[in-house]
Amino acid sequence: MKLYSDAELAEILDQDIFHLIGEAADHLGVECYVVGGYVRDIFLERPSNDIDVVVVGSGIVLAEEVKRRLGRKAHLSVFRNFGTAQVKAYISKSDEREELELEFVGARRESYSRDSRKPIVEDGSLEDDQNRRDFTINAMAICLNKGRFGELVDPFDGLYDLEDGIIRTPLDPDITFSDDPLRMLRCIRFATQLNFFIEEETFDALERNAERIKIISGERIADELNKMMMSPHPSKGWMDLHRCGLLPLILPELSDLDIVESRNGREHKNNFYHTLEVLENVVKASLPSSLKGEPPNPQASLWLRWAALLHDIGKPKSKRWDNLAGWTFHNHNYIGAKMVPEIFRRMKLPLDAKMKYVQKLVDLHMRPIVIADEEVTDSAVRRLMNDAGDDIDDLMTLCEADITSKNEVRKKHFRENFRMVREKLTDLKEKDYKRLLQPVIDGNEIMELFHLKPSKEVGELKQYLKDAVLDNRVPNEREPLMQLLLQKAAEMGIEK
Repeated sequence: MKLYSDAELAEILDQDIFHLIGEAADHLGVECYVVGGYVRDIFLERPSNDIDVVVVGSGIVLAEEVKRRLGRKAHLSVFRNFGTAQVKAYISKSDEREELELEFVGARRESYSRDSRKPIVEDGSLEDDQNRRDFTINAMAICLNKGRFGELVDPFDGLYDLEDGIIRTPLDPDITFSDDPLRMLRCIRFATQLNFFIEEETFDALERNAERIKIISGERIADELNKMMMSPHPSKGWMDLHRCGLLPLILPELSDLDIVESRNGREHKNNFYHTLEVLENVVKASLPSSLKGEPPNPQASLWLRWAALLHDIGKPKSKRWDNLAGWTFHNHNYIGAKMVPEIFRRMKLPLDAKMKYVQKLVDLHMRPIVIADEEVTDSAVRRLMNDAGDDIDDLMTLCEADITSKNEVRKKHFRENFRMVREKLTDLKEKDYKRLLQPVIDGNEIMELFHLKPSKEVGELKQYLKDAVLDNRVPNEREPLMQLLLQKAAEMGIEK
């Protein structure tokens, strides 16, 4: 973070677009300020192209005047129901053209009813507008009018909170969060993204108002969670959600992992804290996702992180006590995979290939660990590669992240065997096993040969041939596979 004087801020904002906005405001005889995240990010030295402008007057009228001055290189969108307008402008910067999004709104005061986060809005002063802001670090404003260009207006000492790394509400946090409960998630999201602490009184208000989150739509919640997930240390946010009581209301399957049972002096690990450690390990690995077989991209990384977060959610339902083995979680991966679609549906996360990707990784995440705990055979690795498909690299990343044992000898054993698994995967890819894994005799030919309709028997014969190829018992060639097929069909009482 860097502190700037008003004169230095004026120098930072010494750009044609800000002078143009200020001149347009002076022409209309209104005050105008750049506010919110853009101001915050100036002090944090973070790039931002989204500029919010507050006008003590009509934001729409100022936007129309700005558009008129920019001419054809700008596009104006007006949202009269909300009293806002947006101008998209292309400006020249060095040798490049850069797109800016300018949001204009009139200064306003807001009041809320108990059962809605939609405010009753009235025209107000700059002070009224800053009072309604969510956090002090987002309530700072810089004047754009010529006479006060670059002057910082910071009534709640947001600058000091930025310097101290604190998230705090401008006014009573109970009112702030009760009026608009989405601000509770924004509070935790900002604290996570910026690695800030939530001020004690503000955090206490999160606990008192947690139930209010129920009036927020799943789409808005998912948007905040996804932003939080893409932060450098997303586990911090999930921990804060858990501590303040929001997590059981949003994702109870995750909070259910925070339990440790003991029997006969034997206890299992806390799977909630283990999950957060796995999530952090995945973030550290930062390997590209092959979700679409494309180069690394943030969205692919996002769904790998969700897979890490949900990989053990089946453990509470699968937990059993065995007098010999102790605590067991048999089939927790299968149970967890079955839970993923309902979680995505409830949380308004996408139900497309992204959900299926997460479900697949949750389902398969034990497979490489089992392989790495035993002899690493070609057959087992072939089956793994066949089942994981293009997502094999992400699956391996997740499984390596899942090794959080404090036993260094055991951890070293797994890491060495995972290295062997990766080497075999590389060898198999080089030999183009992906092309060879599907038997040359398919289901259609089986049905035609034995005069069968789609049935359980056809599926069993197909799987038998596939297993033979995967186990390398026969080459993937027609003659040996046909002999195997006829032999298996005869055993099942199926005749040509």
